Amino acid sequence: MAAHRRSAHRKPKQRPLTGSAARTAATLALAGAATAGSVTGAGAAPAEPAPTATQVRAKVDRLYHDAEVATEKYNGAKEAAATATRAVDALADEAARRTARLNTARHALGSLATAQYRSGTLDPAVQLALSSDPDAYLQRASYLDRAGDRQNGLLRGIRRQVSQITRVKARADQETERLAARRAELRDHRTAIRTKLADARKLLDTLTADERAAYARHGGGPSHADRSAGRAPAVAPGSRAAQAIAFAHGAIGKPYVWGATGPDAFDCSGLTQAAWKAAGVSLPRTTYTQINAGTRIPRSRLAPGDLVFFYSGISHVGLYIGGGRMIHAPRPGAPVRIAPVDEMPFAGATRVA
Repeated sequence: MAAHRRSAHRKPKQRPLTGSAARTAATLALAGAATAGSVTGAGAAPAEPAPTATQVRAKVDRLYHDAEVATEKYNGAKEAAATATRAVDALADEAARRTARLNTARHALGSLATAQYRSGTLDPAVQLALSSDPDAYLQRASYLDRAGDRQNGLLRGIRRQVSQITRVKARADQETERLAARRAELRDHRTAIRTKLADARKLLDTLTADERAAYARHGGGPSHADRSAGRAPAVAPGSRAAQAIAFAHGAIGKPYVWGATGPDAFDCSGLTQAAWKAAGVSLPRTTYTQINAGTRIPRSRLAPGDLVFFYSGISHVGLYIGGGRMIHAPRPGAPVRIAPVDEMPFAGATRVA
């Protein structure tokens, strides 16, 4: 009876499907897999379309602009680092001179102390009592008083030199800290510039050769007509403005290199600084300091030789040559050229001389 119950609960043995039954099962399995795949794929996001050439050019323009902003900050930090380096060197020289004077005073004090030790001293009243020549004693006593005054003077001088050296060293420590901060800024701005330019190159590599050539022509080198048209600026011959413009014309076609001030390559503020230096005028290094290097003028009063600035952050500058045009160093890949002032958002102008 127990054996019968055990046999009743056994799982019936399954026979393998054959023939039409097997084919039907396989068909159902494939259909189920296809249905599952379509359900899974329904939730997947469609791939983003590749950016158009126009979108790529716009992104590259933004990256180049960001790189130029970082370049002007780099130029400012570099100038500040140079100033801090000169200050540290000057303070080190001053500390060395004061230390030499301190050592001289210490040597004099040591010599005086040695002389007094060798000669010995007695109480002045005792010396007068024992002296066979009071007049001679009084002369010696007067000399000793003067020697004491000299010693006191040396001591005061030493204390003063020690105090001054301490102050000089404190100032040197402060300038050294400033120098370290400027050098850190230089590294940060250099990294930012290189990163932006590398990103721009990667984007340009996604364009076809023809599209890259078209982008290079946009903002690229000047035509022959541009060169000849700007060669006779409406400015008094021999004036400083004419000299600056002549220099800028001579730089046309030279490459843009961030941080460069010539003679073989320039960034935007490096070009204007070099042009006016050729005219005997010293300009500061950056766009945001050059704009304050002369008299601010409205756009309606622009004259050849004026500095024209662009973007809200004053991150680009060119040299106005008249006729609504300027000479400027545009960006990496675009050499120094003539361009319309309307090419970029106008921010202000300055008359240097």
